[in-house]
Amino acid sequence: MKTICLYFEIHQPNHLKRYRFFDIGTDHYYYDDYENERSTQETAQRSFIPSLKTMLEMAQIYGSEFKVALSISGVALELIEQYAPEVVELLQQLNETGCVEFLAEPYSHGLASLGNTECFIDEVKRQAKKMKQLFGRTPKVMRNSSLIYNDEIGAVIAGMGFKGVMVEGAKHILGWKSPHYVYSCAHDNRLSLLLRDYKLSDDISLRFNNSTWNEYPLMADKYIGWIADMPEGENVINICMDLSALGIYQPLESHVLDFLKALPAEAKKRGVKFATPSEVLAANKPVSPLEMIHPVSWNDEERDTSSLLGNCMQRDTFNRLYDEKIVGRILACRDRRIKQDWDRLQASDNFRFMTTKNLMVNNYRGIYETPYDAFTNYMNILGDFLKRVRDLFPDTVENDELNSLYTQITNLGKDVEVKEKEIALLKARLEKYEAKEEAKPEPAEPAKPAAKKTCAKKACAKKEPAAKAAPAKKAPAKKAPAKK
Repeated sequence: MKTICLYFEIHQPNHLKRYRFFDIGTDHYYYDDYENERSTQETAQRSFIPSLKTMLEMAQIYGSEFKVALSISGVALELIEQYAPEVVELLQQLNETGCVEFLAEPYSHGLASLGNTECFIDEVKRQAKKMKQLFGRTPKVMRNSSLIYNDEIGAVIAGMGFKGVMVEGAKHILGWKSPHYVYSCAHDNRLSLLLRDYKLSDDISLRFNNSTWNEYPLMADKYIGWIADMPEGENVINICMDLSALGIYQPLESHVLDFLKALPAEAKKRGVKFATPSEVLAANKPVSPLEMIHPVSWNDEERDTSSLLGNCMQRDTFNRLYDEKIVGRILACRDRRIKQDWDRLQASDNFRFMTTKNLMVNNYRGIYETPYDAFTNYMNILGDFLKRVRDLFPDTVENDELNSLYTQITNLGKDVEVKEKEIALLKARLEKYEAKEEAKPEPAEPAKPAAKKTCAKKACAKKEPAAKAAPAKKAPAKKAPAKK
């Protein structure tokens, strides 16, 4: 049976402010609060809120016949919680319907998977923990920033215990193979790969409102017909895109949400169903390993990382940011501001703003006019940030000491996790015990003893003490007869 796995990414750039070289060492706040508030609220009103309301309505109408997967970067969630909290409320309402699965991803939406394994693992764990806190479920499937993936990254993800990962179905990787099967990681077969059908995904996210496209206008019955008519055996169709494609790249006036809303009904007519990534993995075994030596992503036509690390400015920034000494110091520190700045500076948007490629679509540069402007501003901020990190841990501190400190912190975190699990288990046992106690029938009250007589009655009932009998009179003694 043909199965659609529909997935949306929720991410929002954290804009940096204009930062001069002379601000280094004096100004440690790097963000354009006005632009962050404006852009977050605009994206929420134009895309996130109407899209999530539509999905919530679809879940109420179609029930289990509609399924969707979502992932949210940690840095975007911070902005949304601050400037558009209604988005979080809608996500929680959608979660209560049972039609959505939340995926794990790096907290910063950064490039740690290519730069530092320990940092990558730490970020994924923090984001997964946040999903557990908000939605009550620990993610079992993961997606990397921009769907970046290769065999080495796959082995790391498998080592973290994830069942599957979303991957770009790049043509230069697949060759004659189809993206409509489940594959396995070439370095660890415990990890399954769900490959994105970039054509069907881009038909919605990039071409839906293009009047010069030969398939315009795209209707739900036509779209589902393409899926239903696929060759026998090609049963897994992964359609993945940014949630901002609904309302930003494709304006609401194009009726893209009406198109989305009509998909489940048309799918049912053609015998096509919707499923979450976990459901797809449970129903389909990998057909073979899929080798990916070089990183792939869903960025631009090349489906690689050239839009993020393709020029010398981007590579120099990447090398400075993920320098082993710097990462070791950041992982070992407990400064909340350092940690927060580290997350925001890692975001892949900062690298994308520096690209010299013509991306054709989504060539948004934020406050910058040119990639060189973006590079200069970012390097000024990075210079101040690295100075703050070195002030915490001077260069005289050896890497061995940092590794030892980081190991202690990691072990402490593991101990805390174990204790939290024990506490949760004890709470569950206590609740179970209390429920049993409440369910027990109340013991019958013992019969009341007969009421005691009142004091007055007692007094009446008491027998009068018998009068003392008068002493009996002795009979007179008989006189002895007289002697003759």
